[in-house]
Amino acid sequence: MKITYLGHASLAIEVAGKNLIVDPFISANPLANSIDILSLKADYILVTHAHQDHILDVETIAKNTGAKVVSNYEIVTHFGTKSIEGHPMNHGGSWQFDFGLVTYTNAIHSSSFPDGSYGGQPGGFILQTAEGNIYIAGDTALTYDMKTIPLQTKLNLAILPVGDNFTMGFESACIAADFVQCKRVLGYHFDTFGYIEIAHQKAINHFKKSGKELLLLPVGESVEV
Repeated sequence: MKITYLGHASLAIEVAGKNLIVDPFISANPLANSIDILSLKADYILVTHAHQDHILDVETIAKNTGAKVVSNYEIVTHFGTKSIEGHPMNHGGSWQFDFGLVTYTNAIHSSSFPDGSYGGQPGGFILQTAEGNIYIAGDTALTYDMKTIPLQTKLNLAILPVGDNFTMGFESACIAADFVQCKRVLGYHFDTFGYIEIAHQKAINHFKKSGKELLLLPVGESVEV
């Protein structure tokens, strides 16, 4: 499994011959100006919640690639009105896709579309595949629910927000790594704008002191699972 950081909370995942895009907010992110959204490959687009900084490029990518949107019922319904196919999920539910098993997890955050309409409850995803298991937390606070994840699956990588202010910061993310029993963490949702700028080395050292690894990838770089 190959995971490429596309800036903010956006990811490209290659697994089992399929291409997944997570929370595409690329075209309006100056830190991601090296990414051409029309060149992205996508079979599925996973959306954690309805905020603009997570759905901005969903429609463009879906219509360019024919990708199916995987998210909560409200988000899938929203994009369905735009003739985009989707697969609706809700918290605790799992579905076997052709690339692996996906479980929609709890997240503590808010969720509304840019026009203020209801975007359903926010969430995250566990992906269990033949190439490894990952947890994509979405925008969330540190939550005790994370302790249930290792009861379901052994993770190879946890993808956690670290930017603070709108989500947990890196200190809480380090605790979250303990909760999900995963020592390898890919940080995301940081540096895009002033509220979530972080001191990279301080965050990395904080994880290192507790025997864990925090990866903060430059936009466009990848990690293998």
